[in-house]
Amino acid sequence: MFIQTEETPNPETLKFLPGCVVMPEGTASYISGQPCDNSPLARRLMDVEGIVGVFFGSDFVTITREPTQEWSLLKPSILGILMEHFVANLPVVTGGPIEAVPTYDTSDPLIFQIRELLDTRIRPAVAQDGGDIVFHSFEDGIVYLKMQGACSGCPSSTATLKSGIENMLRHYVPEVTEVRAI
Repeated sequence: MFIQTEETPNPETLKFLPGCVVMPEGTASYISGQPCDNSPLARRLMDVEGIVGVFFGSDFVTITREPTQEWSLLKPSILGILMEHFVANLPVVTGGPIEAVPTYDTSDPLIFQIRELLDTRIRPAVAQDGGDIVFHSFEDGIVYLKMQGACSGCPSSTATLKSGIENMLRHYVPEVTEVRAI
């Protein structure tokens, strides 16, 4: 098994591509200090000193390190754990994903349109950088989004949110006046 790594816009986060399905549906996010009992893989990765975040996407794993740690020291342990886990064909998450695949509220056409744009145009682009953006709510013209994986804590996430996502949503959905991260 060959696992590729890719840099992300967040210098504290690396994207690992094991060449197989990681999460068949949804995503899962784990942050240091929070329980990860439903993921044996996240638990093992979080046991590596210097790892503070693990995010599972459809075909990638995003790892966030402490700023004081060096990737050259962390990567061998991470790659070993990932290889061992995927070669043994063990489940990544037991009991379902932390963040389920979003379902649409078809009763509100504005929310439907916003979520459709997020799911078809924005989330795939963000996933290429090792992250995810999930719709939270739409109130008084403001779209609230949850940022995960490489997006969480990324220095360029505010620019992405304001220049990219907000502009696109405002263009296609004039009722949107602003986008905020929660």
